[in-house]
Amino acid sequence: MKKIWNEFKEFAVKGNAVDLAVGVIVGAAFTGIISSLVKDVIMPPISLLTGGLDFSNKFVILRAAKDGSTAFNTPADAAKAGAITWNYGNFITLVINFLVVAGAVFLLVRAINKLRQPAAEKEPDKKDCPACAMKIPFKATRCPHCTTELSETAAR
Repeated sequence: MKKIWNEFKEFAVKGNAVDLAVGVIVGAAFTGIISSLVKDVIMPPISLLTGGLDFSNKFVILRAAKDGSTAFNTPADAAKAGAITWNYGNFITLVINFLVVAGAVFLLVRAINKLRQPAAEKEPDKKDCPACAMKIPFKATRCPHCTTELSETAAR
């Protein structure tokens, strides 16, 4: 039993499990932000450009309500009356939401990958002295450590 407990502790505190938990929590919080971004920031200009079109309330009535009525303003009103609707506008809104989330995650991962890239290796500005193996500047003609005079061929 102690072995299983130790294995569980090792799993629970491993970096991957903790990273996953943090990712899920941040993702849940990020969902609200993205939903607001789509609903409150992106969709209003699209609605303005399309002449007041509100995608979230676009639907087709597949079967009329029990009382035969077919004039409804929202899918929720139609559902309350017993009509069967095809809510394609909500689907369009969710697709736009997905595209925004995918774009935001892409930009985030891209930025993180740039931060993780090792710095470009700069050209070395020092060489090894052939006599004492100490690092000396390329342009040096004499080693400051052992005072060996360097030839041009040894300079490179």
